[in-house]
Amino acid sequence: MIYHIANQFRESYSLFNLFHYVSVRSIGALLTALLFSFVFGSRFISYCQNNFRSKVRDMTPESHQNKNYTPTMGGLFILLVFLINTLLWNNLGRAKVWIFLLCMLGFGLIGFLDDWYKIQRTKGISATLKFRLQLGLALVVASLWYFIDMPDTRLCIPFFKNFTPELGLLLIPWAAFIMIAASNAVNLTDGLDGLATGPLLCNFSSFAIIAYLAGHKKLAAYLFIPYAGSAELVIISATLIGALLGFLWYNSHPAQIFMGDVGSLPLGAGLGLLALMARQELLLLIAGGIFVMETLSVMLQVASFKLRGKRIFKMAPIHHHFELLGWPETKITIRFWIVSIILSLIAILTLKIR
Repeated sequence: MIYHIANQFRESYSLFNLFHYVSVRSIGALLTALLFSFVFGSRFISYCQNNFRSKVRDMTPESHQNKNYTPTMGGLFILLVFLINTLLWNNLGRAKVWIFLLCMLGFGLIGFLDDWYKIQRTKGISATLKFRLQLGLALVVASLWYFIDMPDTRLCIPFFKNFTPELGLLLIPWAAFIMIAASNAVNLTDGLDGLATGPLLCNFSSFAIIAYLAGHKKLAAYLFIPYAGSAELVIISATLIGALLGFLWYNSHPAQIFMGDVGSLPLGAGLGLLALMARQELLLLIAGGIFVMETLSVMLQVASFKLRGKRIFKMAPIHHHFELLGWPETKITIRFWIVSIILSLIAILTLKIR
């Protein structure tokens, strides 16, 4: 909205030229998202206190029982802040913006249904229904991106500048897989106060930089990466960074509110789509190493128990394993954040090592 209003006056008043720059709108989006969180966050928590209170899952350490009846669905607030600020700061003439909004709000709706059922009936929607909804939505989002935005369909391989396999139409199922995998990986990580929020901040920050580089023709050519026209994604990333920082204000230990599936599912899917639209989705394996580790710990635990009748970890996902080893919750969270910062920096560094 601000971008389009400024365009009406930029020829008459040079001050309005400022809003043409991605950097100005990114900083504006981050700060207003943060301001929205500070102004309305406490009121939203009070509302959730009366309507959306969590129940701790059975398969968690005993120490988690004191988290019972903490307000949940904080992700709903993140989505509202994201929606308002995206409409406020982005160029709404770009298809990428609307496709990203569809992805975030669609996965948010799936997460809302799951959270609602958990509150009302103890258990969420069935895993099969949840996957089918995710798959259907991811295929729709990927198809719209492919046919409307017409992205570069080459697969960019880290550390290789001349090896870029052509995916063609296979980009649609590939993109759907990335979104679903990232969505569920973030969902698995969201088990301690602030645990998922820190790595998400690191990843959205690193992919904001990557999206800027991929959205600049000269820089993309210099780095031998596909030009993705992804400059508007920098503003979307900044909005999410501001919203997550504001949420972390309330979600840090001891949490006043939990994110819930309504937050973790869309944020994971949005991170996957951001990486896809910047055409650097394989860097998620590096930058999102915490999410990968959490997911692998669950897969290995299940496979080991079914095949050998033995568990590898004391409890999965792996953050619960460290809890049962005696690590304090805050120490686990901060250490995972530190690892995520390091991995995000390495991911950015790979753009030059080719």
